[in-house]
Amino acid sequence: MDTRFTLFSFSGRYRILHLTWLAFFISFFVWFNHAPLLAAIRDTLGLTDQQVKALLIINVALTIPARIIVGMLVDRYGPRLIYATLLVVSSLLCFAFAVADSYEQMVLLRFLLGFVGAGFVIGIRMIGEWFPARQVGVAEGVYGGWGNFGSAAAAMVLPGIALAFGGDEGWRYALAITGAIALVYGVIYYFSVSNTPKGSTYFKPKRNGAMEVTSKGDLVLYLIMNIPMYIALALLTWKLGPGQLELLNEVVAGGIYLTLGVLYAIQSLRIYQINRHIFTAPVPRIEQYRFRQVAVLNIAYLVTFGSELAVVSMLPLFFKDTFDLSLVLAGMLASGFALTNLIARPTGGYISDRFGRRRTLMVFLLGLMLGYLLMSFIDSDWPLIAAVAVTMICSFFVQSGEGAVFAMVPLVKRRLTGQVAGMAGAYGNVGGVLFLTVLSFVSPQVFFLTIAAAAVVALITVVLFLDEPQGHMHEVLPDGTVQMIEVG
Repeated sequence: MDTRFTLFSFSGRYRILHLTWLAFFISFFVWFNHAPLLAAIRDTLGLTDQQVKALLIINVALTIPARIIVGMLVDRYGPRLIYATLLVVSSLLCFAFAVADSYEQMVLLRFLLGFVGAGFVIGIRMIGEWFPARQVGVAEGVYGGWGNFGSAAAAMVLPGIALAFGGDEGWRYALAITGAIALVYGVIYYFSVSNTPKGSTYFKPKRNGAMEVTSKGDLVLYLIMNIPMYIALALLTWKLGPGQLELLNEVVAGGIYLTLGVLYAIQSLRIYQINRHIFTAPVPRIEQYRFRQVAVLNIAYLVTFGSELAVVSMLPLFFKDTFDLSLVLAGMLASGFALTNLIARPTGGYISDRFGRRRTLMVFLLGLMLGYLLMSFIDSDWPLIAAVAVTMICSFFVQSGEGAVFAMVPLVKRRLTGQVAGMAGAYGNVGGVLFLTVLSFVSPQVFFLTIAAAAVVALITVVLFLDEPQGHMHEVLPDGTVQMIEVG
């Protein structure tokens, strides 16, 4: 069997890879299309700095629950339909945002557009279906790394497009163009891909509405692992509420806190309903998997992608203030942290495929911890080139670690891959919220140390609780036939 990974092929599984990373690229292009145009939007609508900050926060609020929900939808209906639908719906919201003429409209539409950030989850299942275990790490790395570049591409090209149209309304045309791209590509994607290779079975969950678990202990752990997502949403509410950005008054903020509590109770009840059979009869051994695998990957992604989200947000200002740079130069130097994604994520996946997934993740978490520890010592006495070098090295370990996490996600339980990816992806956003909240109270140096400490916790959980995928996972066909899928 051919074990070569021919990245620049456009046939078979590689065609699916290229079509899918481009879908992810476009989803991130749309998700972050407003960020480089905020100055023009602010001037046109006369927004305050606080209102601009609120738009940035609102943009990520819906992504946390959306990744969970989209993960369920992908497992139920398949990535082909869900990715196409996500792109088409997001295009309509994008058109509406482009013509919005009030701040209230923009807030609502930006909140709804946060769901496009769940696009990442969809492709994880698609790539997992098309690539064998020996190649899935590097394939997922290419998908994640190249697709993630969509946010950087938006920053690079959209200001120029807005300028080309000219006038105070040029930003509207730039935003509308991103919507048109998403609309056209959503249709193209639907008619260009299939959920599985010909002859393969697309396994679906036996029950819908929550993740299936296979033991009482796993059920308790599942309920616990849902709590941080609600905490992150509560933190976002606090940031938008009284005493902070003042976008929400006390009554509205209190209502949101109450709603979050009720939603957690409802979700917990649904989780019990989906899994109550484990209290009456043991799950057949062939159906079992360890939910702790999911929990450990969640924590690892909280530290890796969560820290990336937070650091990318604060690094330009950190460089500007520390080394007294111009905003343009500081932004250029800081952009390298995100650009590393193009190479680092595929590298993390490739090394996982070749040298063991658990060991690889441990090494990258250790490197990440040391990288942030070094960054905590950066001050104005450092040579600028040394600060940039340390930042880039740290970035490599961060994003290679992300690749290593998602080299394992498709190997936990095939029919639940969308939900596993959705929960891990949501935890990445949770990490971003938590770390940025910490930053609002402490110095950048303490902020970097906090991430390093979180990496130690993640590393310990990997060492103690993560199992190396070995042998085969088992899925049962509707007729009762057992199919074995190689995982290591």
